[in-house]
Amino acid sequence: MTALGSEFAMLLLVSGNWATIGKLEKALGKLSEDQPLSISLRKTDERVTDIERMPYGIDIVSLDQPGIVFSLASFFATQGIEIADLITRRYAAAHTGSQMFAVQMTINVPSSTSISQLRDEFLELCDQLNLDAILEPVKG
Repeated sequence: MTALGSEFAMLLLVSGNWATIGKLEKALGKLSEDQPLSISLRKTDERVTDIERMPYGIDIVSLDQPGIVFSLASFFATQGIEIADLITRRYAAAHTGSQMFAVQMTINVPSSTSISQLRDEFLELCDQLNLDAILEPVKG
């Protein structure tokens, strides 16, 4: 959620079959009539890609620090690599109680990209940010 003055904005991405989506649209319409909400719906189509991509999984753990997700997103954007999925979480380290930060990502790497060069540059970024990271192909 993002604060906009005293209001909040929320973005929800939903997928499902047409009947379920229809029920959700109807429920949201009723909710916006009963509550002071502004709801905007937009249907999308499947994304058509014109290049072949290879999925890679990334697991990162580090001490919590500002800017980790921004740095990762900027790195992959400059490489022309799509972030397909991103999950983050914070937790206290078991023995020390230090605030830890974990990131799990799936990226789609264009088949024209040199994986060894990407891995070297990614691990160099992780060293600079003091992140413990693993980059490996998604199997299955």
